[in-house]
Parts: sequence; structure tokens; C-alpha cells
Amino acid sequence: MRSERRTTSTGRLVRHGFQDVEQSEAALDRLGDASDQLLHLIATTADPDQAVTYLADLADRVEDRQRLLDALVDDEGSCMRLLAVLGATTALGDHLLRHPEHWHDLTDPALGSTRPAAFAVRGDLLRAVGADPLDAAPVATGEDAVVVDALRVAYRRLLLRLAARDLSHGVGVDDVAAELSDLAAGTLDAALAIARARVGSSADGARLGVIAMGKCGGHELNYVSDVDVIFVAEAAEGYDEQAAIRAATQLAANLMRICSDHTGEGTIWPVDAALRPEGKSGPLVRTLASHEGYYQKWAKTWEFQALLKARPVAGDLPLGQEFCARVAPMVWSASERDGFVTEVQAMRRRVIEHIPAAHAERQIKLGSGGLRDVEFAVQLLQLVHGRADETVRAPTTLSALSHLTQGGYVGREDGAALDGAYRFLRTLEHRMQLWQLRRTHVLPEDHDALRRLGRSMGFMREPVEELNEEWRRHSREVRRLHEKLFYRPLLGAVAKLRADEARLSPASAQQQLAALGYADPKAALRHLEALTSGVSRSANIQRTLLPAMLGWFADAPNPDAGLFGFRQISEALGSSHWYLQTLRDEGQVAQRLATLLASSRYATDLLQRAPEGVRMLASDEALRPLTRAVLQKEMTSAARRHVDPVEAVTAVRAIRRRELFRIAVADLLGLLDVADVGYALTDVTAATLEAALVAAGLAIEAERRGPLPTRVAVVAMGRLGGFELSYGSDADVLFVHDPVPGAAAEDAGRVARDVVNEFRRLLALPGTDPALRVDADLRPEGKQGPLVRTLESYARYYANWSVVWEAQALLRASAIVGDVDLCRRFTELIDPLRFPAQGISADDVLEVQRIKARVDDERLPRGADPATHLKLGRGGLADVEWTVQLLQMRHAGRVAGLRTTRTLEALQAAVEADLLTESDARALSEAWRTASGLRNATTQVRGKPADSLPRDTRERAAVAHIRGYPPGESDRMVDDYLRVSRRARQVVERVFWG
Repeated sequence: MRSERRTTSTGRLVRHGFQDVEQSEAALDRLGDASDQLLHLIATTADPDQAVTYLADLADRVEDRQRLLDALVDDEGSCMRLLAVLGATTALGDHLLRHPEHWHDLTDPALGSTRPAAFAVRGDLLRAVGADPLDAAPVATGEDAVVVDALRVAYRRLLLRLAARDLSHGVGVDDVAAELSDLAAGTLDAALAIARARVGSSADGARLGVIAMGKCGGHELNYVSDVDVIFVAEAAEGYDEQAAIRAATQLAANLMRICSDHTGEGTIWPVDAALRPEGKSGPLVRTLASHEGYYQKWAKTWEFQALLKARPVAGDLPLGQEFCARVAPMVWSASERDGFVTEVQAMRRRVIEHIPAAHAERQIKLGSGGLRDVEFAVQLLQLVHGRADETVRAPTTLSALSHLTQGGYVGREDGAALDGAYRFLRTLEHRMQLWQLRRTHVLPEDHDALRRLGRSMGFMREPVEELNEEWRRHSREVRRLHEKLFYRPLLGAVAKLRADEARLSPASAQQQLAALGYADPKAALRHLEALTSGVSRSANIQRTLLPAMLGWFADAPNPDAGLFGFRQISEALGSSHWYLQTLRDEGQVAQRLATLLASSRYATDLLQRAPEGVRMLASDEALRPLTRAVLQKEMTSAARRHVDPVEAVTAVRAIRRRELFRIAVADLLGLLDVADVGYALTDVTAATLEAALVAAGLAIEAERRGPLPTRVAVVAMGRLGGFELSYGSDADVLFVHDPVPGAAAEDAGRVARDVVNEFRRLLALPGTDPALRVDADLRPEGKQGPLVRTLESYARYYANWSVVWEAQALLRASAIVGDVDLCRRFTELIDPLRFPAQGISADDVLEVQRIKARVDDERLPRGADPATHLKLGRGGLADVEWTVQLLQMRHAGRVAGLRTTRTLEALQAAVEADLLTESDARALSEAWRTASGLRNATTQVRGKPADSLPRDTRERAAVAHIRGYPPGESDRMVDDYLRVSRRARQVVERVFWG
């Protein structure tokens, strides 16, 4: 008996993924003996309960029940295709129940390996409505309603075949979408044949072309979607144009109704002509000339974006092809329109803003991280780059993405990630729509629906959790890459250029370069040819980058230097996979690189020695100077990793070079205040000195084969001690040592000298980075005195022989390198000397003034203009600093705020102590800041230290550019400096000279 033969149990069904066990057991009973052999395949479907119920119902409706069951048992391929459909879509399951004979279509073995040709699909549909596939003539016979239903049945039969292939044979989503598009095109042709029968002989004089837009035009249609079209018409030869247009309009209107009307066989899909000129307010049908005139005069940016996917699919194909040929040049020049990129970006934002809040998070099409993000990014890249590169003009998203990746417009990893995410999301969209053949893009929240959906996507173990995790992963990746590509700053710059400029035509390049401001256009052209020659991916990326970068170079003071520097950097890094990709994908990096190369010889020299610094340009955060503590840890660790002291200091200097570049670029881009530049340079220098002292100490320890008998400290002096270094400042220092308990004084002194000499030797070694000159001339007795002293020796000297200028020099002393305890004790030693409790005497004040007068007379370089010498000129840095220092020596004993090595802090303290008026302090501060900023900018431009404003007009213009002045206003920069220095000088006359 059957009950004895059956082994199915409730537990077994649950293990096979069934949920409604009672209903499924009943359905299996209806299948009889075949159920045991079919169970394992039923269990692989998206919804086993639904699959077995539909199968039992279908078996009851077919003419030969046993033939169906035998075929399913004997042919696993046919069984798999039928069950996959029944378990994943109620709409096609219901279709099979209405037309049970269509199950035979799923026994076709070719379904598993062959995609039907578009002409074959079209032929099947035309024959179904009684039209001749050779000329798509009007339907010859039959009642209109019967023919319309015949079209629906034929469409669903072909859709059934496609769904079976899709669900059971792993067909690529791009092939599925293309086949759906072919099916739509054939349906439009069949509907047009029915429409011609309806309209009658008046349609004979009308040539009507149907242009598919959107997904159908791009060969990437969904299972359920509006089919967007544009209608173009012309009168046939010998016919009146107005009559032909009226007839064509009737044909178009009937075609739309035939596809979208509901009948006993349901509907197919709406045909939407809203993308036509003037939208729903415009005429349904236009001539070629009318279309062309509209697009030339009135079309908006989004209309050209829509036309990117235009494709003739039905009706008069030659007419449709002529339409596409006429609009194509306008499509590929659309990116030249003012504000094109920002307008497309704004349109995408508006789409997101109009998504209902309840659906925003689970919208896989329109929401952030959804299909539209991929499509908009790809289309924007196509429209920007496609005018000069025809290889990226494919209307299909995945094909276009592939070509953009191959052409270097999208990075390989980014392209692969977008491709994978888009395929996943489109497959998910297809599975959602197949369920009831309804247009939906919102991921369900119902657990059962998610379970069925997950299983249809191949997630069988934990379908809901696996589906959600994979969907979120792809959405995050799409959001990230959409922001990166769609809002890439480089796009706007490239889009502004004309197509011939984007191609860098050799015939006009020299003229263009000269017009942009290149002083040597021939040399510039040689650089361009070297960068862009060949067919390599790198050359292609360079051809994309250079039009924009040429403009950015031209916006800076020295375009020729910028282009030459870019060639050098590119040749140094050309084989590095990240370099050109970073410039292409991170437009800010490319623009910043162009700015620094064409503005700062100092930063360019640093970058050429370490081109990897390009990575720092990616963000403001990456250009934030590192703290001394972080740098000191990195540098000392690098020094300790090397036994050879030369190798140790070489590693330290490489870190210093990197940090100098970081600071120079941040300064150049206006990310650092002038005082912050001084602090940052001081931190780098102090960390470098600390690491070099470690390396020197280790070297001497290795020589002695034992620990050092003394501790050494380095006291920063001058601008280093004041935390006010400029790019070219020396490191003024004092050296102090302190023997360890029990060490012989003579041995400790000799070892201290050895350490200091090794320290100076290591830092003086020739190298490719800017020199760090260590100057110890401010030590007691100057060059005649010992290089390094004990703390007690300093104490005796300062107690017995120190003069006022030495106390003044100690105002800038900061013991910050070496033994921490020794640094503290040295500071305690000198504080009473530099900050005397009662202030300095009147005689000492006169001595300070006498020394300043001598400096003014003797130190200004011969030929230097005292008005524009930033350091020693009238109202310059020395004037301000000597004035502040005199206030400190006179009043710091009783005003704690003045006990600082920093000029600007001392100025503020003097105001708070009523020693200066706010206006006087502001005048001094403004002069100090202005002179310091100009001094740094001059070093940036010239690549070497300078204390005077440049006399060369081009260099002076470059300094003005760095300081934020508009082009052509370098004279205003000089006038501004003269004004602030004059005001400062007036304060100096009153406060310093009395």
C-alpha cells in the first residue's frame, strides 16, 4: 500500500525546509509514488511548501498527469526548472495553472545552455498575434481582444522559460536583463502590429520608430518595470506629414494601451513616454527635426543623461537609428554645460530626499547604497569621459563599468567591488519581483518573505541572517564607492574642458599652453607627450588627469615648474599601483599636488626625495602635524633599530623629511597659522635632536663597551628655544652634562665631548634632506669656550662672568632634549638670571639698547633694503623680539606671564600686566606674524632660506599667491607689509628706545 511505501514524516519534512508540514504532506500524497523521488529537489526551492502545492495542483490540471510525473522523475533538469519556478513565483505558478500545457516548455534541454536570439523572441511574439515576422505587418485576422490576450500569453510563456533558466541554471544577471529587454522589444513590435490593425489604412503613410530608454534601452530590464520609450515619426514617401504624424500618434497611443491594459490574461507592463521632450505636456510623437530642435535649444541636463541609453527597438528601425545618430553628439557634449557635474549630483540627492522615510533604509533601488548609486556614478563618469573616449559609451551599466575600469577611470578593486555589488542587488531585485510579478524595490521585513527570498538567492543554512548580512555589506560598499566616484572633485574640473582640450591635441597644445601662462610651451609639450604617450593604462589615466591638472598648474604661480615636477614625481612613482589611482579617485589629492608643485620649490624638493608623501594630500587630517611625543617615539625607535649610527641617523632624517613635507603642505594650503608652523617645526627639530643624541650615545657606549659615565642634555636657544622656527632656521643650542655618581670628572667630561661631537657629526652628514645646522656659538665664552660644560660649570660662569646679552639670550633657552632631570635643573639654574626679581638696571637697559644699535648698523647685509628685510629691517622680526625681550628682562621677575620663551605669549602677558597697550601689542604681533609668514613663503618659493622679500617679480608674485593675494597684487602685499612694519617700528621707537 501507498502508506507502507511512503517514508515521509513530519520530522523529515522539517529537515528538508518545509514550514507548513500538514499542507505539504497532503500535496505529497496527491503526487503518489513520485513524491519520494522528487522530495530532495523540492527541498532545494525557495519555498518548498509552495512548490509542492503548485506541483500537485498542476498535476491535477494537465491532460496527461502520469506523463508529467514520469518526466519529472526521469529528467532531473526538467524537474529542477519546473520546481524552481513553482517555489519562487506565485505569478508564474498561477500562469501554469491557467496554461498547464506550458510545462512542456521547461523540458527543453536548450534552456540550460542557450540564450534565445532577439530575432527568435520577436518572431515568436509576432507569430502569436498573427503578424508576419519578416515585415511586422498588421495583424491579418482575429478579434482584437483575442489577439491582445494571445500577446499576453505568449509573453508569459517566454517569461516562464527565462525565469526557469534564471532560477535553476545560474544565468548571469546581465544576461537575464538583456533577455528581458529583448522580450520587451519583441512585445513592442507585436503590440505595434496590433495597433496598425486597429488604426487601419491611415497608418500606411506613417513611419514610426520606437526608441527604448532607461533599462530597456540599456539592455538591462527588470522582470517588472515600466518600459520607457520615445516615439519618433516621419511621413512615408509621398504622404502628407501632418496626416502621418496624426496616424503615428494613434499608433503610439494604441501601442501603449495594448501593453498596459488589464484583460483576463492580466497585463504586461506600462509603456511610459514621459521622458519625451516636454514630458507629459509635450506631443506624444515628434519628427526627427522637432526632436533635434528641442534637444539643441531646450533640453535639460537630465534629459541628456536619459538619452545615454536610447536604443531603437521596434517599428521603423532605420528611423530610430537616425534619431540616435542625431542626438548622440549632444549627449556626449552635455558635460560641457555650465554646472553639469553639480547638477547631476544634485539630481541624485533629490531622488534620495523624496524616498518615503518608512522605506528609505530598505530601498535597494533608490536608497543610499542602492542600484541608483551605482548607475548614477557610472553614467556621470561616462558623460564626463565619454566625449573624448568612445570606449566608455556602452549603455549597459555593467559593460560601461567594465570599460571605465579597463580605461583607468575607475580603479580595478573599486570596479570589481561595484560590479559584484550591482550584480547582487540586481539579482535580489529580480527575485523580489518574480514572487508576484509586481514592481517592488523595498526589501521585505516579514520573516517568511525574507526566508523565501534568501533561499532563492542561494542562502540555505540561515537564509534570513545570511541575506541581511550580504545585502548590508554590498550596500555599505556601494555607499562608499558612490561617494568616492560620484562626488570626485576631479570630475568637475575635467567636465569644464572642451573635448579637444581633453584629448590634448598636439596641433593646438602649444598655443593652449601659452594661453594658460606656460612660459616654455615647447618644454611643457614634451612633458605632456612623455606622460601620455602609449596605450598603457597609466598613460590613459594621465590623459584623464592632465587636462584638469594643467588648469590647476596655471592657477598657481609657476605652471612650468608644476608640470615638470609632476613628470618627475610620476616617473618616480609610475609603477606604484596606488599613485595614479589616488590622483584619479581622490580629486583633492590631484589638485593639492598641482598647487604645491607649481607654488613651492621647497615642498617639491622634499616630495621628489620621498614621493610617497603624495598620500598625505588625501585629507586635512593626514596633514595635521604630529606631536613631539609621537615623533620622538618614532624617531628614537628608528634610531635604536640600527647598530650603525649613520644608518640610525639616516632613518631619523627620513622621518624628519617626511614631517617637513607635511608641515610645508599644511602651511601652503592654509591649514596652519604662522605660529603653528613654528611650533610644528620646533617639535620636529627637537625630536630629531633627541633621536640623534640617542644614536650618538649608543655609538659611544659601543666604543667604550660600557655605560656612559655622564648624562647629557641639549638646551634649545634662539628661535628653536622660542618654538618659533622657520623653514631655514639653524638649531641654536647649548650642551650640558652631569657626571653620574662615582664617575671621575675627567672621564665624564671626555665622554660628554665625545657624545656631543658624534651628535654634531651625525647631523652634519651630507644628505638629500634640508640641512639641520647645529650652532653652539651662544655658549659661555662663545667659540673660545668649551663645547659642553657641567651644570656646576655653568653655575660658576653665570655667577661670576655673565653679561647682560647672555641673560638676554637665555630668555629663549628651553632645556628640552636629553636627560629630563638635567633639563629641569638647568632651567632652575638660569631662571633667576634671565628673570631677575628686581629687573635689570638702567645701565643694563642702555647696554641692551647699545647692542641693538650695533646690530642694526652692522648685521644688515650689504645691499639689503631695510624696509623689506624681514628679520633685521625696520619693524621686522628683530625689532619686535628685542622689544619683547627688554620688557621681559625688566619686568618678568614680578610678572609671571612674561616668563616664557615665546614672543606672542609674552606680548599678551605684557598687555595683561599693563606694560603695553592692546593697540601697541597688536601692531607688534601683526608685524611679527606678517614677517614670519612672508619669510616662510619666500623659503617655500625659492627652496632655500631668505630673510628679504624677493626682488624677482615672478618670485614675488609666487610669495603673494602663497600668502593669499589675488593674481597681480604682489605690490599690494609689499604695501601691506610696509604699513604693518611701519606701525610696529613706531611702537619699537617708544617702548624699546624710550
